[in-house]
Amino acid sequence: MLEITTDATRLDVDTVHHWLSTDAYWALGRPREVVETSIANSLCFGAYDDGEFVGFARLVTDRATFAWLCDVYVASEHRGQGVGTALMDAIDKELVGRHIKRALLVTTTSPDLYARYGYGPVDGGGTWMGRTYLD
Repeated sequence: MLEITTDATRLDVDTVHHWLSTDAYWALGRPREVVETSIANSLCFGAYDDGEFVGFARLVTDRATFAWLCDVYVASEHRGQGVGTALMDAIDKELVGRHIKRALLVTTTSPDLYARYGYGPVDGGGTWMGRTYLD
């Protein structure tokens, strides 16, 4: 059973660091200390499949008006199994519940996933996407 939680005490920081620093094109070589600091200062989401840590996402947010969605990662052996969608469902629920007005992200690999949640190109397109949440 797939579970998504914001309980930071459950995150496996070693695994997050490994995923990001060795496989995520946007974070290759990111030092562990930077990963630790980014987790400590963000709202993080962990995805667990029958207790196994299989996905991660991070929101940099003031928790009131703005959020930056980043470091969305699903373990390669779990891609295509709905983990990304489950993470985005949880993130969307969190943002709507906090009445966040603007959320941004940058992607080159999964724009269709984010488009399902209302994200679209920001001023001129490219890899930047944004979403304005309405009350």
